[in-house]
Amino acid sequence: MKKSVGAKTLLFPTPVLMVGTYDRSGKPNLMNAAWGGICCSQPPCVAISLRKATYSYGCIVERKAFTVGIACEGKMIEADYCGIASGRDGDKFAVSGLTHVRSDLVDAPYAAEFPVVLECRLLHTNEIGLHTQFIGEIIDVKADTDVCGEDGYLDIMKIKPLIYDTSHKGYHGVGPLLGGAFSVGKGLMP
Repeated sequence: MKKSVGAKTLLFPTPVLMVGTYDRSGKPNLMNAAWGGICCSQPPCVAISLRKATYSYGCIVERKAFTVGIACEGKMIEADYCGIASGRDGDKFAVSGLTHVRSDLVDAPYAAEFPVVLECRLLHTNEIGLHTQFIGEIIDVKADTDVCGEDGYLDIMKIKPLIYDTSHKGYHGVGPLLGGAFSVGKGLMP
């Protein structure tokens, strides 16, 4: 039997995304955002949802671009800091020790220490309620070579992405492969 827990933002897993932006003066900023994910395959797009009160919100509106880095286990403390501090109050790159890299494709920065980054140009903005959804067209995905498998594709076990637990407000990692997608269910096909 299921128990009602009410209308809440409970979805598992939720990625920990590192959103990189520049402000009007060109100061780089990095924020931790959990409300996001892939939203279209052609053109390839990612959606992130931010509150208007965030510093990054105004930066995206101003520059029409952002990056999305994949937070990893080895940089959990830095990722968390970027979610609790505001770019209005200081330089998150300097405080966290993360390395600011200017994207050569979009008007936004990213942190070199996160193993995967999506470089995005703003495609659409959707006012939802408390949050505004920014849809970014993925212009390129850059990855550290050491997180690629022998087949050349990204390896989730090498990336070691952080996952946010919306219920208990904690960070988790990923586990081993359980089965092949579009494969394990074939035994149930008529």
